[in-house]
Amino acid sequence: MALKRLNKFLSECGIASRRKSEDLIASNIISINNVVANKPQTLLDPDRDVVKLNNQVISPEKKYYFILNKPKKFICSNTRKGKEYLVIDLFKDYSAKLFTVGRLDKDTTGLIIITNDGDFANKVIHPSSNLEKEYIAKVKEGITDEHLKKISKGAFVENKYVRPLKVVKMRRGTIKIITKEGRKREVRAFIEKANLTIAELTRVRIGNLSLGSLPYGYYKQVTLKDLEEIF
Repeated sequence: MALKRLNKFLSECGIASRRKSEDLIASNIISINNVVANKPQTLLDPDRDVVKLNNQVISPEKKYYFILNKPKKFICSNTRKGKEYLVIDLFKDYSAKLFTVGRLDKDTTGLIIITNDGDFANKVIHPSSNLEKEYIAKVKEGITDEHLKKISKGAFVENKYVRPLKVVKMRRGTIKIITKEGRKREVRAFIEKANLTIAELTRVRIGNLSLGSLPYGYYKQVTLKDLEEIF
């Protein structure tokens, strides 16, 4: 295995983020082969070197990757408020510290990635990834050309004016919207600005990754190689 920086190794072990790992390293409580290591850039061989935190051996955490068809009423957070349902509740059989890659709001269903790989998650949500997100919205009204024009013009979302990449009428009350910004509730903002009432909103694609026929509330485990095809 290739050599790794100490701070990255600690992050991959699920000890802390890279930034917080640097604080641990600076505290002189990390050792490599029983020698204190106090520099984040210190290189180590994960297959041969023994890394300890407060004299306790640590090792890389197994990485998990899932795609989920998120059902309604589930929150994309690891912090519960009251009796909320969390997406990670669906993964109680796994002891790893799983989290969602990005978010879908409580009433939006569809494709979301679940993992414990922070590096991969950051790669997906970083603006440089330039990933398209495709949504299918069902509304209570019949969609007209005027509605399509209003949606295409965009809206202010989180203090920035954003526009969808593409807007296509599929049926009388069904519309496809493709975005790249990924701002909070942006698709709902586009539709509501056109004075349409959302009945259902589902994300069906992220980049090259499609939801397919996965039922609501179900997930499937995939590999990192599978997910790297998203880009």
